[in-house]
Amino acid sequence: MKKTWNQYVVKKQNQSLVLDVIRKEFPISRADISNITGLNKGTVSSLVTDLINKELIYESGPGKSSGGRRPVMLLFNKLAGFSIGIDLGVNYLLGVLTDLEGNIYNEEYVELRQLRDHELINHLFHMIDSLINKAPDSPYGIIGMGIGVPGIVNKYGKVLLAPNLGWKDVDLKKLLKEKYQIPIVIENEANMGAYGEKKLGVGKASKNIIYVSIGIGIGVGLILNGELYKGNNGFSGEIGHMTINYNGDRCRCGNVGCWELYASEQALIKKAKHLGINHTTKEELSLDTLLSLAEEGNEKIINLFQEIGSHIAIGLNNIINTFNPEQIIIGNRITSAEQWIREPLKNKIRDQAMHFNQKDLSIDFAKLTSHSAALGAVSFTIENFFELAK
Repeated sequence: MKKTWNQYVVKKQNQSLVLDVIRKEFPISRADISNITGLNKGTVSSLVTDLINKELIYESGPGKSSGGRRPVMLLFNKLAGFSIGIDLGVNYLLGVLTDLEGNIYNEEYVELRQLRDHELINHLFHMIDSLINKAPDSPYGIIGMGIGVPGIVNKYGKVLLAPNLGWKDVDLKKLLKEKYQIPIVIENEANMGAYGEKKLGVGKASKNIIYVSIGIGIGVGLILNGELYKGNNGFSGEIGHMTINYNGDRCRCGNVGCWELYASEQALIKKAKHLGINHTTKEELSLDTLLSLAEEGNEKIINLFQEIGSHIAIGLNNIINTFNPEQIIIGNRITSAEQWIREPLKNKIRDQAMHFNQKDLSIDFAKLTSHSAALGAVSFTIENFFELAK
């Protein structure tokens, strides 16, 4: 009998359901899949055969018996393909190669200093090429690539504005698609970080998350009701450019007194230079050099980190009073200074945020630390692969 369109759709939906159960519960038997999904055993057996043929799952040795023959167990083939995630920072590039569970198989990091557009793109191409070459042979090869950018990205993957990079109207997705011919996801870096922490990090159990990415600039990713919130046109989260000092310095975005001018890595370095710290080190002043000095017990630097923590709290107070979130996650490179900024940050929030908004509020530092955005990019890519693989 010829299959109808509805039968085809139902089969694809059931196959997706079975694969999702195996991915979450493996090792698992066919009988247990049937019990969890409500599908009859014959349907499950047929769908499992299809997934084995697609090399997305495989059989292993028998599991424990509940009275009869020991069942053959099914496992998800996490090495069926590999994904690439890139965090394109203002002063660095971080790239990861992962399996289909988001486990890092290889990674690369390079520091950048005031590069022109084409120089940055060339560094990006070089990193991607290197990660591709390090991928083992697999049935599906490189299944896709995701890149987080510190700026405003439209739904077509075009970077409309990234002030800290000096980018305007850069069609990054088109450039990468032409060169690599694989699925590409381009998204705001903070959105990627929020998604990474929700899927793989400290935000797994929360439905309403504000992820605050603090590097050279500040970006915010919003998870509302368990879903990434991007706003009407996809441009939400530019909270780093809210004004906290209307008589303040001018920001690269064109505004004055932006939050990121007082609570970011660039603010930290600027204040350190005013203290004359740049004259006490042979290296160019950076977050890493300041961290080293703080580790050595330099009181000026420790106080500076604590001051930055208080400035971070000013913006967080506004966010808390606006969104009443369940969880705030602080991520990106500033997580390496958690031991000095945590207490002043929490103390200021305790004293200034409305008390009823603090009820049941968790303030955490990213579990994935500086890898949140890169692993969020990977998560997007892997989910897109499984949508296509249905």
